[in-house]
Amino acid sequence: MLKLTLLLSVAALAAPDSVRPLLVGETIPSAEITTLDGKKTDMAEELKGSHTILVFYRGGWCPYCNRQLAALGGLKGRLKKLGWEMAAISPDRPELLLETKGKHSIDYALYSDSPCNAARAMGLAFTVEENKYRKMKNYGVDLALASGLTHRQLPIPAVYLVSPNGEVLFQYANPNYKIRLNPKVLLSAAQAYGP
Repeated sequence: MLKLTLLLSVAALAAPDSVRPLLVGETIPSAEITTLDGKKTDMAEELKGSHTILVFYRGGWCPYCNRQLAALGGLKGRLKKLGWEMAAISPDRPELLLETKGKHSIDYALYSDSPCNAARAMGLAFTVEENKYRKMKNYGVDLALASGLTHRQLPIPAVYLVSPNGEVLFQYANPNYKIRLNPKVLLSAAQAYGP
């Protein structure tokens, strides 16, 4: 039984390890995302013209993501003084993003990437294996309900610092969803790469 449990644990972790995140020096790709009011827009166009901290997160159902979003909100004033805008993208439907925004008093841009087009374009998307998907659903996390689609895809959590022309200046992506970028490191990177 222990062998089976270990095998299932390793298999569940294998999928996120297969991603290939966009790297420093590369350009943010064009990908359709949706605003909170349901308007379709292009990720690269939305980021153009300003220094932006771009965050990809799994969804409002994820406690690690919610802590990260709240921590980013606490840094917003300091980051703004350094010349940075902030935006976060998740597979959640716009209606759920509105709930997350209200629940956590988020005052920066949130975008929906329900089909995971942006996450795939950034090299962050992976498909949750069927056994892991069922396990999540048993714990009350319904990815299909959250995204409105049945693709079972999620992004690995990631943070990018993006120049006004779309160049990646700094990147942090970790397949282990429990490990997030330390806010102090983000502040240091924002100071180093800011305008």
